[in-house]
Amino acid sequence: MRQVFRSKLALILGWVWMVFAALNAADLIIRYSGPSSLVAAAVLGVLTALVYITCLRPAVVLTEESLQVRNPLRTVSVPWAGVEGVTVSHAITINAAGRVIRCWTPQTTARERAAATRRGQSAPQRGVFATEPALTKGEQAAAEALAGKTHADWVAQQINERAEAARRSAASHPGPASPAASGTPADPGGTGSGPADPTADSGSAGSTASPGPTGAGGLRIGWAPDALAALGAALALVVAAVIVS
Repeated sequence: MRQVFRSKLALILGWVWMVFAALNAADLIIRYSGPSSLVAAAVLGVLTALVYITCLRPAVVLTEESLQVRNPLRTVSVPWAGVEGVTVSHAITINAAGRVIRCWTPQTTARERAAATRRGQSAPQRGVFATEPALTKGEQAAAEALAGKTHADWVAQQINERAEAARRSAASHPGPASPAASGTPADPGGTGSGPADPTADSGSAGSTASPGPTGAGGLRIGWAPDALAALGAALALVVAAVIVS
C-alpha cells in the first residue's frame, strides 16, 4: 500500500497560489504590453517555482518496497530494511545506511506539540457529570493511540512499524549464505568464475568511501528533475526579462 504524507496547510496554500498564478499568467498573455509584462511574468515565474518546490513537492512516500523522502531539491530512497531509526523533534529525522536524512515535511511546531499534549491529558480529566457523548471502543482506542502525538509523530510511527516489519521478514527469510559462511574458500587470485564484488559486504569499512547515487543498504540520493526544471524555467524568464528591458 502506497501512502503519501505532507503538510496539509502547505498543500492548500500551494494549490491556491497555482490557481492565482495561472489566472495571472493568462491575463499577462492576453494583455501583453512589452517589457513590463515580461518582467511581471518573470516575478510570477520565480515565485511559482519557489512555491512548487517548498509547498507542493515535499512529501514522505511509503511504498511496499521502500521509503522515499522528497525534499525541495533532492529525493532520497531507501529500502525498509535499511531504515535504522526514526526520531522527531520539529522535523522527522531518519537514520539509514549510516546517514541522517531530514524530512522537509511534515513538521511539528511548538504550538502543535503543546496542543497534542493537552489533548492527551484531557481524557483522564473528564468528570462524572461530563455531557460529552460516550465513545465507542474503536473511537476510544483511536483516541488513545493519537493522544499526545502530532502528525509528524504519527508518520514517524508508521515508518518505524514498516521498517521493523521488514527487518523481521529479512530475519525469518535470510538470503543465500556468503562463501565464507558456507565454507567455500575465496579465490585470492581472481581466477574464479567472475570478479569479486567489493560491495557485497554492506558492513565493510570501505563501503562509505565510494560516492554515488546508491550507497550502503540501497540508499539512493539524487537531484529532483522536476524541481530543477521549475527553477530553470523561472531563470529563463528572468534572463528574458533582463534582455528585453
